[in-house]
Amino acid sequence: MSYLFRNCLTVIEGKEQYADVLVKNDRIEKIDTSISSPQYAHENVDANGKILIPGAIDDQVHFREPGLTHKAEIATESRAAVAGGVTSFMEMPNTNPQSVTSEILEEKYQKAARVSPANYSFYLGATNNNIEEVLRVDKQNVCGVKVFMGSSTGNMLVDDRRTLEGIFSRCDHLIATHCETEEVVRRNTQRAIDTYGEDIPMNQHPIIRDVEACYSSSSLATSLAKQHGTRLHILHISTAKELELFTNEIPLTDKKITSEACVHHLWFDASQYDAMGSQIKCNPAIKEASNKAEILKAVLDDRIDVIATDHAPHTWEEKQNKYGKAPAGLPLVQHPVLMMLDFVNEGKMTLSQLTHKMSAAVADCFRLHDRGRMREGYYADLVLIDPASKHTVSPSNLFYKCGWSPLNGHTFSHTIESTFVNGQKVFDNGALTGVLAGERLRFN
Repeated sequence: MSYLFRNCLTVIEGKEQYADVLVKNDRIEKIDTSISSPQYAHENVDANGKILIPGAIDDQVHFREPGLTHKAEIATESRAAVAGGVTSFMEMPNTNPQSVTSEILEEKYQKAARVSPANYSFYLGATNNNIEEVLRVDKQNVCGVKVFMGSSTGNMLVDDRRTLEGIFSRCDHLIATHCETEEVVRRNTQRAIDTYGEDIPMNQHPIIRDVEACYSSSSLATSLAKQHGTRLHILHISTAKELELFTNEIPLTDKKITSEACVHHLWFDASQYDAMGSQIKCNPAIKEASNKAEILKAVLDDRIDVIATDHAPHTWEEKQNKYGKAPAGLPLVQHPVLMMLDFVNEGKMTLSQLTHKMSAAVADCFRLHDRGRMREGYYADLVLIDPASKHTVSPSNLFYKCGWSPLNGHTFSHTIESTFVNGQKVFDNGALTGVLAGERLRFN
């Protein structure tokens, strides 16, 4: 199928402008101020007053398959993704079994090929004893290696200095890290138990998983990366203190150490724990509002390179447990583009900055092949947005298997009208089309 979008507001090489965009098969064929109707079959899309931008590339999601499918599945969450304008995702290895071998990883790729309307990639998980698996990862077909330097259990908690030295010194692929020092978290947890017993208030979460826990781990990761010349990507920065570890003085394509901000650390803050409780419990914790403001500044001045979701669904029943048993994580992959469009509407960022941080910069960071930009010859992963229509989040319009969202009741300033993956319409006017257009992501 081919499409001709007429008179849409888009972002081309960092500049907002109105243009016609012609999509032929899976690629952007032409972008111009005015395009004549082609001779081949196509659908005209009157985009007058609407926005057409590259689909978001989410470099951190947890889709829970295999083994945790009572919470989510690749099929359900990839559908939620395209409903929210996310056309590509990179999924994490802490499933059951854990994705710590090439064989297990390949099974996830095969499942996504059968069920996903969005493009996909999966991280290999590092453990304390799978260095040989880490070293044989196919760098053109796997997005990276995930190292849990905190907030994990068993063999996937890699916080031994000698093990980390081995991974950082020998792995020549991108290493993505969750950085929290478990020793600090355990100490703070014991202090909270001594004070509150089993009834720890949810507002203690950013005190238990505090700035020290994050900074001490992130600074260790950056130190190891500098020592060994490792390609390091630190996920979900949640503190202002950590920002001193990153630079905006060199282009992203030349950076060896990059970082990510997640939408919930830009949207929520610690003042909301009393009202929202475990709905906003996540690791690393949502912290005081001053951190949120500084993280946004760092996103806009390029110290932080990309925006993602860390989509991590749990059932509503699981979330109702007391602090010690309520799992950490928020379902978010259906709304990140709308969340940041609210920021655009409020003057906190521009549409150009949104598309850069959620699409182009992610493609640059991960060396993605021909994706993330409105550019002739690139894959037609596109999102058509109506700025004149509002969207209110409710259980009736969620595609998550868990069926709830911390954004329930919020009215967004824009609506995702249609989503296209590899030139095929996968979502349209509130409904999935049933087209499974997702492809395995390829990396340069």
